[in-house]
Order: sequence, then C-alpha cells, then structure tokens
Amino acid sequence: MKKLDATKMKDWQIAEAAEEWMAPISEVAAKLGLEPLELIPYGHHIGKVDHQRVLQRLADRPDGKYIDVTAITPTPLGEGKTTTTVGLVDGLARIGKRVTGAIRQPSGGPIFNIKGGAAGGGLAQCVPLTDFNLGLTGDFDAITNANNLAMVALTSRLQHEFNYNDETLAKRNLTRLSIDPNNVAMNWVIDFSAQALRNIIIGIGDKMDGFMMRSGFAITVSSEIMAILAVAKDIKDLRERIAKIVVAYSTSGKPITTGDLEVAGAMTAILHKAIYPNLLQTIEGNPVFVHAGPFANIALGQSSIVADRIALKLGDYHVTESGFGADIGFEKFCNLKCRMSGLTPHAAVIVATIRALKMHGGGPRVVPGAPLDSAYTASHPELVERGMENLIAHIEIVRKCGIAPVVCINHFHTDSVDEVAAVRRGAEAAGARVAVSKHWAEGGAGAIELAEVVTEACNDKSEFRFLYSMETPIRQRIEIIAREVYGADGVSFAPAAEKKLAELIQDTATLALGVCMVKSHLSISHDPTAKGRPRGFTLPVRDILLYRGAGLVVPVAGDIKLMPGTASDPAFRRIDVDTNTGRVTGLF
Repeated sequence: MKKLDATKMKDWQIAEAAEEWMAPISEVAAKLGLEPLELIPYGHHIGKVDHQRVLQRLADRPDGKYIDVTAITPTPLGEGKTTTTVGLVDGLARIGKRVTGAIRQPSGGPIFNIKGGAAGGGLAQCVPLTDFNLGLTGDFDAITNANNLAMVALTSRLQHEFNYNDETLAKRNLTRLSIDPNNVAMNWVIDFSAQALRNIIIGIGDKMDGFMMRSGFAITVSSEIMAILAVAKDIKDLRERIAKIVVAYSTSGKPITTGDLEVAGAMTAILHKAIYPNLLQTIEGNPVFVHAGPFANIALGQSSIVADRIALKLGDYHVTESGFGADIGFEKFCNLKCRMSGLTPHAAVIVATIRALKMHGGGPRVVPGAPLDSAYTASHPELVERGMENLIAHIEIVRKCGIAPVVCINHFHTDSVDEVAAVRRGAEAAGARVAVSKHWAEGGAGAIELAEVVTEACNDKSEFRFLYSMETPIRQRIEIIAREVYGADGVSFAPAAEKKLAELIQDTATLALGVCMVKSHLSISHDPTAKGRPRGFTLPVRDILLYRGAGLVVPVAGDIKLMPGTASDPAFRRIDVDTNTGRVTGLF
C-alpha cells in the first residue's frame, strides 16, 4: 500500500490509486471466513453474499460486539459518519480485532447534486469508488423498478375499471377493486433530486392513454420497498412484506395492496437478488457490507438487518451506520431496527466536528458549495463551548437507550488544541467517552485512539432498552419521541394527520407497527433553522403514511419533502469520463 496524502488529493484520485493494491473480492471473502458458494462475484472487486447460507452454517456461533455510528446535528456538509465508520473498521483492524463494517449505498440524488456520494473520504474510504457511487450491483434500480411496477399495475387497473363494465372485466379475468383515484398511497420513484416531478398529471390524452389523475414522484430511497429491503430477513419474508404494501384505497376506504393487484410476485422477482448484501472493502482491505439506503430524515436510513446479522457472525466487532443525527438515525436504529432484528448494541459512536459545533454555537451559516467563513478555520473555543448543547443532547439520547456513548471528534487540520479540549471537557461531563480521530488524513493509523476507546465502551455492562413498548398507542409513541428525543413541549396534529390517526386506532393490527418519523435532519426540532438545542416548541405532524409491508407508521413533521430538489450548481457539472482511460472523474 502506497503512502497517500489526503490533503493533496481528491477522494476519487485516492480511490483510483488504491485500485493498484485492491485485493480480489474472493480474497476479502476468504479472509472474512466466507465459503466459495456463499460469495456471488460481481466482477473482480465486488460481490454479493448469500446470507441464508452463511446464517445457516454459523447458526451456533456467538455474535460479535455491535457498534452503531451516529452523529450530532450536522451542517449541510455532513459530519463524516461513513468516513468514521470506515476509519473505525480500519482502526479496529490495526489493533488486531477481527472486524466488519456495514454502510448504506448512496443515492443518486446527492451524488449528482451537492453533498456527493457516501463512500467515506480521504484515506477512510470504501472502494471501488466509482462502482460504489454509480449503481453498484443494481439494488436501487431493482427497488425503483419494483416500486414503479406497482404503480403501473395500479394505473393500468384504474384505466380498465374506468373503461369497462363488470362483465367485460370478468372476461378479462379481473374483478372490480373500485379504486379511488383521489386516495392513492404510493408515488412513482426515481433516484434523482427532481423537484419538477413532485406533483404531476398523468394519463393526458384519450382513454387509451391511461386514467387522467394527479400523481407524483418521490426519491427512490424514500420508497417503502427500500425500508422493506432494510428489514426483511430472507426471500420469504421479502415476498410476504411486498404483498402487504398498500398502493391505494377503494371508494369505501378499503386498502388495496400489491397482493390485490396481483403484482407482488413480479415485484419480488425484480428484487430477488437485491436482498443479498453487497461486499466491498476499505482502502486498507478490510470487509465492508453495503446494503440498503440513506436519508434517515425521510426513510429508515439504516444499513440492512441481514448485513448486520451475517457480519456479527463473521467478526468479533461489527460497526454499522445510521443516518444523520442521533435524534433521527440512532432513534430509529434502537426503536425500529434493533426491535425488528432482536440484536443488542454494545456502544454508539457520536461523530462531531468542530465545524458543526461552531455552527450550533452561533457561527455563520454554512452553505453547500460556498467557501467556509473564516470563523470555521480560525480558533474560536467560545463558539464550540456554546455549541456543546447540541452534542450533549445527542449524548443524552444515546444514554436513554442504555448504550455506552463514545464521542468521536472527526478531526480537521484547522481544529485547535483549545477547541478539542472544550469538546472533551463537555462530553466527558455529560457521561461520554471521547476520542480524537484523524482517519480522514491517516486512515486506520489515525483511528487507533477511537478504536481503543470503542473497545473499552463495548465492555461496559449493557442495559439496552427501548424508549417505548409496542403496547403504547401510536399517538403516545409519537409524543414520547417528540418530548424525549427532540425536546418538544408536545405535538400538534393537522386535520389530515388526525383523520389518519383515528383510522389507525380503529385497526388494532397497526399497534404492531413501528413509528418511523420524518423530519428535518438540520435541527433536533422540525425547523431546519433552529440550531443548538431548540426548546419551547410544538412538533407539527402534518400527515401520517402507512407502510404495512415494512411494518411502519410514518408521521411527517414540518415542511419536509419526500423528493429533494437539485441546486443551481450541482455536482453533475463536474463529473465526466476520461476518454483516453475510460475512468470516471470528478466524483467529489
């Protein structure tokens, strides 16, 4: 492995250099302990893993230590959770631990927009970078196509029911479902940030061009099918969950599912390979599973349960990633993912940057694509101290679930000794261990302190607990999350949300569903402009979605969209292909 200088190279240049020493994926798999038939190669450096074979073979092997990586409320530039996850994997390997990682596959929305991909950064990356960010093994394409096939089935059925009487429908082997075109529960999806598709009219033309109605697109990662992929335990469970997806409602209010539309089998056929986790490697050659998607603000935002289950059997330590801050990703990790998987975490790493703490302390606005204000590169420990209230809130969220918190200061070269000392003092006073990690600049060698502190935390006596029981009514669960996690005084429900909540209460089966909140990731509250630790607010829930297949009730708080927008200076303007070598350039 060559010595690379992260301060003088772009991420894609580092990843390209790493290709010179990347091990074949078969070697990574063998080192991990996978047998040949458990690996399904996709080229030289990527593979899928047959999790059912692995879990059956290793059923009696005890699980390793389970570590979640979360963060404080990020700036729009992010806190570096994936970079930290990869760095921690390499750091644990450096101190002799048998370790695996699990991160989420990036969405095309941020890749071609402002934020970029999600392979990590600097010397703490998952490779190969280009394949990782541009489709990988096709899981997101499969999710997009399966989702849209359900919409094809729905809109086709609407057209036929509108144009034909019952006798004609019977001749075509169809029964009338009496679909209400004004009560459709699904959107079309596409994996780009395409605000122009949020609200559309379809079926314009004559009667053979479809039923004319309002419709719209969401981004692929917000699809219920993405959530199903994250929580399904095997192909049988996947098929059963797909059949429960509510696509629309009848004119009498009856749910119409993909099973009713007789499309669930075909959707599962599209997805049957997507349920296998993808296996890649870090720059230092350590195994990383990549499965399921990001955006914990509008989705589950977790790496998949199947990836975690096989990784815990294969390694002594497993590091998994949750989206955005502890108020969103970690809360869902604990109360949804761990409840569904039955897995018990041992520690949680809260990633914090000096930059974000300064922002929460009253620093100038951070704008994606614009140069940072000098306040973020000069030493201002007073800003850091004022911003510590945000970090302390996230430490308290982790501790409420009985998990040992470790604050990782994701170190930048501009961070001063006084600023780092301020974070250490405040975090330790709040009951967290603290480590400074330089994984971006130094790879695993820079994450040794973090690795050692995390292994200490994993040895703490575990007192893991959920914030609420499944016997707690849905409304009360929403209120508990709002008060205990976000710090709200209470919850207000818009009329549309009240109506849906009343319907949920009438259906006792919904009590078995988890609560997956949708809200801004840029604040602990619903208001993205409210930094630090907001207080004295009421959480406004404007809508409630029902994901029966994923097993989730989804309250939507504030003015958040399920389809992001593309900015004026998106990343796609700088992505290209070197026509001499065929290599992709400009991937941040």
